[in-house]
Amino acid sequence: MEANELLKKVRKIEIKTRGLSQNIFAGEYHTAFKGRGMTFSEVREYQYGDDIRDIDWNVTARHNHPYVKVYEEERELTVMLLVDVSRSRMFGAEGDEKREVIAEVAATIAFSAIQNNDKIGVIFFSDKIEKFIPPKKGKKHILFIISQLLDFTPESNGTDISQVLRYFTDALKKRCTTFLISDFIDEHDYYTAMSVAANKHDVIGIQVYDKRDAQLPDVGLMRVADLETGHSRWINTSSASVRKAYNKWWYDRQQKMIDTLQRCRVDLATIATDEDFVKSLMSLFKKRGVR
Repeated sequence: MEANELLKKVRKIEIKTRGLSQNIFAGEYHTAFKGRGMTFSEVREYQYGDDIRDIDWNVTARHNHPYVKVYEEERELTVMLLVDVSRSRMFGAEGDEKREVIAEVAATIAFSAIQNNDKIGVIFFSDKIEKFIPPKKGKKHILFIISQLLDFTPESNGTDISQVLRYFTDALKKRCTTFLISDFIDEHDYYTAMSVAANKHDVIGIQVYDKRDAQLPDVGLMRVADLETGHSRWINTSSASVRKAYNKWWYDRQQKMIDTLQRCRVDLATIATDEDFVKSLMSLFKKRGVR
């Protein structure tokens, strides 16, 4: 992408997403995520109503009386974006390309984070770790992230969510609020890696998909290609059985994804490329805020 064109796109996304984060998401973001990063403060005697999961068994054993750990809210969070840059993000039949929606969603979260004085970092991934941008504060840092979201060229085409989750878990020692932004088109099993990451960090899944990912149009003979593998074939989309089989493939994969995230206690927002992502993010933030 030419420098002038990139600058214009960065500026356009900045204006839109910074406005959203200031006027719509600021309060919801604070309510949904502030206080989920907790640091140890002290130990005190157990009181009626305390969560038994906070009992400090070592201190309890020494004093022969139950004691609990007391935590306090961290004044700032570290927010990490795990962004899928695999080849399938280039698809866009309904609305914008997935990569454009991913960039806007990520930028909105980033601006919301810095308005709350949080650090923001990014890991770009395909079926390998493509780039790690360490967490920092400041508008200049955010604009660099946006430019990378728009213009980053990965070395690989595939998707491996488990690999980025393992890398992230190893690389970030401090508890983070983490957004995994992907279309989740991944044939690997990432349950174990997701479970480990979610036990250590606060992980949220955001799926960006095109409605043509989910359903074939009835347009007769059509050549389709897998953007990640490069394989292509001709299919007869006028065949009801072909469309039904494709729909079943999508449905089964979606259910597997949803089941995996639910078992790992990871919240999920799904965003179609031809819909306004604001509604989905607001719903996600509000759901977390009332817990």
